[in-house]
Amino acid sequence: MSFDEFKPLNEQSLVEYIKATPALSSRLGDKYDDLVIKEVGDGNLNFVFIVVGSTGSLVIKQALPYIRCIGESWPMTKERAYFEATTLRKHGALSPDHVPEVYHFDRTMALIGMRYLEPPHIILRKGLVAGIQYPFLAEHMADYMAKTLFFTSLLYHDTTEHKRAVTEFCGNVELCRLTEQVVFSDPYRVSTFNRWTSPYLDDDAKAVREDSALKLEIAELKSMFCERAQALIHGDLHTGSVMVTQDSTQVIDPEFSFYGPMGFDIGAYLGNLVLAFFAQDGHAAEGNDRKEYKQWILRTIEQTWNMFNKRFIALWDQNKDGPGEAYLADIYNNTEVMQLVQEKYMRNLFHDSLGFGAAKMIRRIVGVAHVEDFESIKDDKQRAVCERKALEFGKMLLKERRKFKCIGEVVSAIQQQS
Repeated sequence: MSFDEFKPLNEQSLVEYIKATPALSSRLGDKYDDLVIKEVGDGNLNFVFIVVGSTGSLVIKQALPYIRCIGESWPMTKERAYFEATTLRKHGALSPDHVPEVYHFDRTMALIGMRYLEPPHIILRKGLVAGIQYPFLAEHMADYMAKTLFFTSLLYHDTTEHKRAVTEFCGNVELCRLTEQVVFSDPYRVSTFNRWTSPYLDDDAKAVREDSALKLEIAELKSMFCERAQALIHGDLHTGSVMVTQDSTQVIDPEFSFYGPMGFDIGAYLGNLVLAFFAQDGHAAEGNDRKEYKQWILRTIEQTWNMFNKRFIALWDQNKDGPGEAYLADIYNNTEVMQLVQEKYMRNLFHDSLGFGAAKMIRRIVGVAHVEDFESIKDDKQRAVCERKALEFGKMLLKERRKFKCIGEVVSAIQQQS
């Protein structure tokens, strides 16, 4: 069997492919008799195979030329696998503790072979629905975001290197366009793809489509998303793109990656934690009202931003005489001016993050793709109550984000809404 042109793999052809690929076969010790292969792609876009043998394991992810959950009627470039593999390697070099290792990439087959994150790793979103606390989550995610964002920005790049990197990732335009549609456009207009918990949220969805102040803000964020090549962002950093155990945090699936605004990653992640918070009342049960867990989520939100802020500034200070050309050392040449610059930069990044986080919350309630946090609440009416609180908070945050001076104020506002 030859693999010199694209074909979707099944379990049989996958084994043939592994045998023909030393970078993969060596991971399994070239033993194939006892292989257990499981297709687990519960996402919207790809095939994902877990391959486990007695002497090793790996994951194979193959991009399809269409959106899997919709079918061939919505084509989608398989080139996205190239950008995913490139970003896994780049981010993996910057944050090796929090990105799974890539063993092999095949551009023709749109296929990535990488480390299998073995049990008890689970998707963070599922852990949040189950009410599990993760003691290192805030620290790990702050570290991952600080390193991947700082080291791919002009705070560390010279402008020539930055432009080269930006140019390469401009090729991921199809996935950027998908984000532009589902995050910044569809929720604010009538679209066949939109859905919400009807009839309970019919008026709420209509209110979003008729809110002029909201539309002004989303336009500003859309132009920032499209125009601001600030750093190599993951591009889809929600709680479904993170796998966790009690002491491990791994970021996966950066197929939407491109050079964009840092706040889009930070906001996507924090916004999804806020969604998890508002979903908790729908998961409360006899003997577990989830009140303590809700407080843990709020602490995690606060700690994540504060630790990120601290680490990002520390990286900046450590590299202020480095290759970065955003703030040249002979101009920003004393502590006072550097402090002013850093304060302004972080204040803007904070407000960007709040804006993008709010946009991501809104689209998960009245747009095309929803989240398990709410979807797993069986009772429609109860789900709608939780979703409405999240939606109201998201709308307020999008419109009033600039009035918040610190993450503690945001957390207080979340508590007031609940």
